[in-house]
Amino acid sequence: MSEQTTGTARPTSTGVGVGKPSGLDSEHGTTTIADTVVSKIAGIAARDVSGVHALGGGAARAVGALRERIPGGRTNHSQGVSVEVGERQAAVDIELIAEYGVAIADLASAVRRNVITSVERMTGLEVTEVNLQVSDVHLPEEDDDEEDAEQRTARVQ
Repeated sequence: MSEQTTGTARPTSTGVGVGKPSGLDSEHGTTTIADTVVSKIAGIAARDVSGVHALGGGAARAVGALRERIPGGRTNHSQGVSVEVGERQAAVDIELIAEYGVAIADLASAVRRNVITSVERMTGLEVTEVNLQVSDVHLPEEDDDEEDAEQRTARVQ
């Protein structure tokens, strides 16, 4: 997680709503949710927003592309996402690349809304914050460059 905070509290082990039932605890036992579960949900929710080109920085995306080309390799849905999960709360940090022409403030608002809704609905955890870092803007002509590079690579193999 980045050290920069917006003044919003990070998840605590007891949560803000002490005494308030979270849906994760009952008289029959407790439920804990792993960080990877929350990061996958957040990653999928962020990618679903129109205007998000990709998640993660350049190095993470390069490793992800290699991973997907390996036979049997799977997409890393939590790429570009880091989370902190407490007993009742979660905080999410996302690094993304926006499509050129999209209003970044509107994109950030839509990503936050979709991530919060998805994580809270699926896990029962309260999302205390969703911090976004827009690290690049994807230009339409970059798709042409990538296709050309893939064709050159295919001819060489």
